[in-house]
Amino acid sequence: MSMATDNKTVSSEHVARVRDPRLDFFRGIAMLIIFVAHVPWNYWKMFIPARFGPSDAAEMFVFCSGFAAAIAFGGTFVRKGFFLGTARILYRIYQIYIAHLMMFFLIAGSLVVATAWFGETVGDKNYLTGLGISPFFEGDTGAQLVGLFTLTYVPNYFDILPMYIGVLFMVPIVILCQRVHTGVAIGFVFGLYALTHLLGWNFPAEPWSDREWYFNPLGWQLLFFTGFALSRGWIKAPEPTPLLIGIAIGIVVLGFLIGNTPTWKSSETLTAIREAIQPYILNKTDHGLFRWAHFLALAYLAVTLLKGREHYLYASIFAPIRKVGQQALSSFILSMMLSRIAGVAIDLYGKEDQVAVAIINLIGLAIVIGFAYLAGWVKSHPWAAKQADRIAADKPEAAKRVSAQPAAAE
Repeated sequence: MSMATDNKTVSSEHVARVRDPRLDFFRGIAMLIIFVAHVPWNYWKMFIPARFGPSDAAEMFVFCSGFAAAIAFGGTFVRKGFFLGTARILYRIYQIYIAHLMMFFLIAGSLVVATAWFGETVGDKNYLTGLGISPFFEGDTGAQLVGLFTLTYVPNYFDILPMYIGVLFMVPIVILCQRVHTGVAIGFVFGLYALTHLLGWNFPAEPWSDREWYFNPLGWQLLFFTGFALSRGWIKAPEPTPLLIGIAIGIVVLGFLIGNTPTWKSSETLTAIREAIQPYILNKTDHGLFRWAHFLALAYLAVTLLKGREHYLYASIFAPIRKVGQQALSSFILSMMLSRIAGVAIDLYGKEDQVAVAIINLIGLAIVIGFAYLAGWVKSHPWAAKQADRIAADKPEAAKRVSAQPAAAE
């Protein structure tokens, strides 16, 4: 892959501000898949990407987050300097940290209510136990609060945003490395990834056991910074060629053979291959190398397929998906909460009733899409236009000055 310096890529910084429909589309797809994947007893899970290969919606989310972070924050380091660029990253970390806490309490609160209202209806079920967060209520809640706020208590269901926080902390370091040379930045990313796998680096997930973060930011940063570097132009994706397309297809096929459970279990050879490579390249916690390669192969094929056809993604049929992608963080939080509520609904209406499960899935997806439109409308500051109209009625010249001002940054 050819390399380019960051300074060369920011000469047309305004170009980066144009929304890439591919980014919004695939982020939206990831958010909708995340909802389906986290609904308990959901037979729709049999059709998500994770059933057909080692990489899944988590890879899509992290890669797109890296790509989007480069667009949102990368130029700030160049235009405003390292200090303000770092300040902006820290502010984003603060936003995600608050979102993480809010998501925990929203989901925990909704499950407390669900247990009280419906637990006895489905066999005296405790939904907090099912999610694995009952120690927060049954043990020393004060100590668990300290762990929650310091990210030393990270239940499995709530681990992707802490991972994202950890990766964002590395952005200023990688930016500094790239200012020396792009190769230094790439060396840092791959070096940290290698040391993480060799030395077993990770973070404690709970104070009463040796369990570690399920999504290790020291491993997943490789995928995040792959998207970041491609977006900034530090590296360039290779042009489509028959050879590279063939290699990508081969990786995807191999991923299916060793990633689809019924397939690899049906063959002793595939079972042996999978067992041999599982600790090294299929591990999800530290983001095994084959997961990275499998996702990049899929992304390469998708980009190749869409090359010259990107405008198709602007079709009205894809507008809801793109809207969800544009509101990724709020859609993610809502998806995670709705997934647990949908699981309660499936409990009530029957796990074997496929029609009921389908209806619950469709309602959940519709709510996520509707909320994305609502969030987008709120972020458009519709009240600002009314203010400008009022000014125009009284002072036309002042209204012109207001309308000429750029929209305030979020």
